[in-house]
Amino acid sequence: MMTKVMRSKGVAIAALLALVVLAGVGCKKKIADPFPASGAVTGWDKGEKTQSFNAANLYEYIDGGAEQYISAGVVGVSTSDYKFQGSLEATVDVYTMKATGGAKTIFDADPPTIDSKSVPLGDAARLYGQSVVFRKGPTLVRITAFEAAPGEGDALLALAHGVEGKLQD
Repeated sequence: MMTKVMRSKGVAIAALLALVVLAGVGCKKKIADPFPASGAVTGWDKGEKTQSFNAANLYEYIDGGAEQYISAGVVGVSTSDYKFQGSLEATVDVYTMKATGGAKTIFDADPPTIDSKSVPLGDAARLYGQSVVFRKGPTLVRITAFEAAPGEGDALLALAHGVEGKLQD
């Protein structure tokens, strides 16, 4: 008799654990897509393709520079191309790090230059000639234009604000 009771309790406990596990799976936080859709940031159109790389294959994207990111705890990077008003092309790279300190390490590795300036974006940000780099929590974002264009700084900042708005806090 005790064996039946123990077995029944065991089945009930197993069923309860299964429900708890399944409920926990549904509660996981979804990772938001950090890339604004075409038109979400005035003048910017997103390219069709987004690529992703993890720490193991990061060298395929950053030839010769991957080790710096791996040492800082990179989990992966997603990248997408954008075009501003049909002409200025830029790439948005979103690096996800294991911890906030990793994003800070990479950000601090590119010190300010005479032609750069700090801008109010994320936890820290710099606008360079043809790029903007910022960090927010464990995320580092690098947006790079491929050619100089009038008003490119303002355009890049607008895109950066669009990306920042899509990042999880």
